[in-house]
Amino acid sequence: MAPSKNGITEFYLNHLPSGRLEKTTLTADCPFCRERGLDPAGHLVVFLNQDGPFHGYFRCLNRCVPGGFPLWFGRLAGIDPSEIPGFDPDHEALAQVVDYPVDNINKEVAEYHDRLTDSHLADFEAAGVTAAVLAELQIGYNGRYLVYPYFQADGNCYAGRCVFPDRPQDYFWHGNEKFATEPFQIFNIRDLQCCENGALFLCEGESNLLPLKQLGFPAIAVPFSNNFTTLDPELFAFVRTLFIVTLNSDESMTAAKALAARVGYKVRILRWPVGLPRNYSILQLARDKGGEFRTTVISAMIQSSRTFSPFASPQAEHQRFLRRLMEEQESGYAEMRSGFSRLDAALDGIHGMNVIGGAPKVGKSLFMIQIASEMALRGIPVIYYDFENGRQKIYQRTLSRLGRIEASALRNRELSREERGRYDEACASIRRMLTTFRVVNDRKLTPELMRRHIDFIRHETAKDYTVVVIDSLHKLPFKDLSERRTGIDAWLRQLEAIRDELQVSFLIISELGRGGDGTYREEPHLGIFKGSGDIEYSADNAMVLYPEGDPGKSSGDVHRKNSLWLVASREHSPGHIASYTLDYPYWGFCETA
Repeated sequence: MAPSKNGITEFYLNHLPSGRLEKTTLTADCPFCRERGLDPAGHLVVFLNQDGPFHGYFRCLNRCVPGGFPLWFGRLAGIDPSEIPGFDPDHEALAQVVDYPVDNINKEVAEYHDRLTDSHLADFEAAGVTAAVLAELQIGYNGRYLVYPYFQADGNCYAGRCVFPDRPQDYFWHGNEKFATEPFQIFNIRDLQCCENGALFLCEGESNLLPLKQLGFPAIAVPFSNNFTTLDPELFAFVRTLFIVTLNSDESMTAAKALAARVGYKVRILRWPVGLPRNYSILQLARDKGGEFRTTVISAMIQSSRTFSPFASPQAEHQRFLRRLMEEQESGYAEMRSGFSRLDAALDGIHGMNVIGGAPKVGKSLFMIQIASEMALRGIPVIYYDFENGRQKIYQRTLSRLGRIEASALRNRELSREERGRYDEACASIRRMLTTFRVVNDRKLTPELMRRHIDFIRHETAKDYTVVVIDSLHKLPFKDLSERRTGIDAWLRQLEAIRDELQVSFLIISELGRGGDGTYREEPHLGIFKGSGDIEYSADNAMVLYPEGDPGKSSGDVHRKNSLWLVASREHSPGHIASYTLDYPYWGFCETA
């Protein structure tokens, strides 16, 4: 239940009747100092800016109690919960079921704190961190390492992290090994308990919490950025705003975003200004800025932070749309053509996911090799994932087609002078083609590896668009052969994502299922694709390559002729595209009406 902002102001005015309200700050004698016998009592400050994330946050300038929000104030003051703004009688706080041991290291922690030297105090003071903050958190020194004690929810410390000064990579855990594991690696967890219905800082590194605590902000910390990935998001279920403070590194930002995606809209990640060194920290910023640190943090980082969202901003989305539109207007997009004029007219070029099915031995691979090699010869990057023919056969058939030389003559090197000239020209074309054409036979292929291949070829060719040929869909690797259909559909989902993320056009060969009569001559429709119900949802264009003529009579390879049909399309009209006659014996097809 979100508390009323006006109700929060009234709550504090009622329970701090001697307080003085100036603009958005209420100042009163601290009632908790008096309860603890502190004389003179410190001032209690309450922040009541209704437009800020810390509306309702109170803290004692004497640090007699941890600061917090109305529910925490009410608990400390013994106020009837029903009178506290935001109280939810059905709310049950997330609590770890922990069997705390009898032994703790509280006494050692106190001794370590007493060992802090003047040099340590001066070093912290350079970052504006006073002895009072170090005492509040019981930070100490064991003679060689600074000790950060990890007090738990029961108020005791069972383990601490010992860090060598100025060398944070040199550390070890002291105390109970169980409490040095990730579920318990939350430094100053007490502040989490004080911030229900309020705001809280989550820092990477204990030392980066200190300047924020000095400014009076509530904050917890984890040792490293990888701890973000294992934190239970339910820890922050009742925090209204969570500020995440990382070191200035891509790795830290990635880990923070991963946590933010799990926690939700309440997260704000503080962004570092451009130009700062890698791994720059809040502690370093406090040292460098001195008295300007408060203004720098509040004005430049907190106020400029935005609620985390997995969605692009409207401005970024609009810019992305215009950029993609401009790209489609440029020549690179228009050049994505197969080289078969009727096919290109029917599909408006090779874009999106194009699935071509056909009966066994109908020439699907040959058709794809011709399209892929012709596109590569025009400078379009092509990755050919081949699980059918082998790279040598792909190159040899391309050489035969380009040089118009029979394969047997290539193998026997029985070439006339004229054929030798065509052979040399074809070899030169293939050499040029291979700068943009890659054949991959890796049967351990994964979607992640495919993404890397695409990134590599785009970098090597300096091209924005890429064509990926998959020969064939049913031979893509997946873990369990008994779950082939599930595996194929999972691959289709991944290929859709790659298409959208990386501007990739796919040419995918698929097998067909036999019709009711046991043949492959069924009327073209989406249901004839074998082993995947997802093709109809994934493919931008679904096509079928059928042999023409009487299937009962063999005409041999010499006169083989196939018809290509567009079965379904997101943007184009289904129907007959063209016929393709085998250019025997040169391993190619010629397009006819």
